[in-house]
Amino acid sequence: MTPAATRLVHTVGVGALEWLHAHRDGFRLEPDPAPDTGFLERFKPVGELAVICKVLFREGVAGSRQADLARRLLDHAWREVLDGGRMLVRGQRTEPLSPIPFEVYVPFRELGYSQPELEDAIRLNHRLDSWAGLEVLPVRRLGLGAFERRFGLAPSLPEKEAFGRTWLARSPEPWTVDTRVGYDITHTVFHLTDWGENPGGLPAAVTEHLRLWLPVWLDDWLDLERWDLLGELLVVDACLPDPTLDAAAWEGFAAAQQADGAMPALGPMPDGGPDDVFDVVYHSTLVAAFASVLATSRALARLTAEASA
Repeated sequence: MTPAATRLVHTVGVGALEWLHAHRDGFRLEPDPAPDTGFLERFKPVGELAVICKVLFREGVAGSRQADLARRLLDHAWREVLDGGRMLVRGQRTEPLSPIPFEVYVPFRELGYSQPELEDAIRLNHRLDSWAGLEVLPVRRLGLGAFERRFGLAPSLPEKEAFGRTWLARSPEPWTVDTRVGYDITHTVFHLTDWGENPGGLPAAVTEHLRLWLPVWLDDWLDLERWDLLGELLVVDACLPDPTLDAAAWEGFAAAQQADGAMPALGPMPDGGPDDVFDVVYHSTLVAAFASVLATSRALARLTAEASA
């Protein structure tokens, strides 16, 4: 990736973080949700925000403005949205076996935030047979095991066994990848590599399978303007030991980004009120920030290696 292309990739992340900060009130909970919605439904965006900000700090390629916005976003989410973690405690009491409060809490904990009452509940629940017996998709079980390991608990299911149940473990026919399977692929890679921190966490057979077919999938989702999944596949590329940093995919992805930094999920930006629009595009915008940070980090490392060769 050329210096100009690297600047383009970095700019995508800057714009995405600016939009997320400007629309931080969208990271809101529903204290009295409709019975068919569930109290924990709106925790997911907050947890994803924490994961992406953790990656940004870890990679160390963000400018001072980006780093400041990320920290302010985290503080807002922890203090204003989660009420210092007390809303996570409430969520755990509301749905004792739900892993959602746990998954949201772990990245905050890794970034220095603390809620001892929730930690006590997590350790108690982890000892229950029902915790390990909770029926979830294979990729979710793999992710829960990774969160358990990062928290300091023994995974309910060994990682090798959990991974073996996923779609990607079987390296199946690549043309069977639809949208749902695409997200299963991306999140399997995220969990195996700890969100890009450990590219060596991918088995060799998986790496080779992805090297072969990832360019095809990038082209497909670019043509379909599925920006959310395209962004996640760009993250997968950056998680590989030797990423391609596909310039054409990045140019198309960057062109879809709006002037204010928002990234549509599918096709053009949706219509509607601010809250409705946020709910549709927050995830694709978070993914844009995630992909940008990882790809920028890999591109700069490659340029540095080439300069010193």
